[in-house]
Amino acid sequence: MKLNISEINFLIESALKEDINQGDITTLNIIPQEKQATATMHTKEAGVIAGLDIAKEVFHRIDSSIEWEPQVAEGEYVEKGTVILKMKGSYASLLIAERTALNFLQRTSGIATETHKYVALTEGTNTKILDTRKTLPAYRHLDKYAVFAGGGTNHRMGLYDMVMIKDNHIKMAGTITKAVEQIRAEIPNSIKIEVETTSFKEVEEAVAVGVDIIMLDNMDNDLTRKCVDYIGGRAKVEASGNMSLERIASVAATGVDFISVGAITHSVKALDISMNFVTK
Repeated sequence: MKLNISEINFLIESALKEDINQGDITTLNIIPQEKQATATMHTKEAGVIAGLDIAKEVFHRIDSSIEWEPQVAEGEYVEKGTVILKMKGSYASLLIAERTALNFLQRTSGIATETHKYVALTEGTNTKILDTRKTLPAYRHLDKYAVFAGGGTNHRMGLYDMVMIKDNHIKMAGTITKAVEQIRAEIPNSIKIEVETTSFKEVEEAVAVGVDIIMLDNMDNDLTRKCVDYIGGRAKVEASGNMSLERIASVAATGVDFISVGAITHSVKALDISMNFVTK
């Protein structure tokens, strides 16, 4: 997934407005605009860096003349104390943009770092870590980009680009088969259909009706393995529900294609990144 700045323009504009509004009354009344400085950003803990282009956009919205020198690559895992960025320009401009840029960079890097932890536990398997729709409202594009930067795989972006038949849909339709048949009568064949299942019997029905992806919801590892063996490649398999770092390796070992993890976006801890100034 590529980061599309146009998708998050409104976030950047809103963030700058809420922080700066009429102007930084402290900085603009103490620091002359012509005063120059060099600034660096460094990590105060190990993690994956994601969101450098967003930070760059924030600084350049304030002052397009700021010189920008990344010291690490996007998506790179770095150790504590790593200098990830150097900048040169107006001291005032750097200071005014600092907090907004860090807020974006720390959140995206936090998501990428947490995703990286889960992905590392699937090493040696064919299982991919999926994100979910459990994102910060309005931050969907940004949060999912951060998952991708951390080595994860993006699931559907929203309700519009993939069919996900869940328990409440099945209750209304009557059965999995009827729900799938209703959907197929209305949508193009190019749109994938996923069905949530909670029992082996439901898995059998989902296989019989020929869906693209079968979600195994809140199943223990023994039942998950039994379902994977039964499905036998006739559909992709996603494991979901109460996934933690402690469980990931054992779930991946069952042979599922995907494990979806809401925690990598809805409960993320920002990566601790600091910015320091050296005046000229």
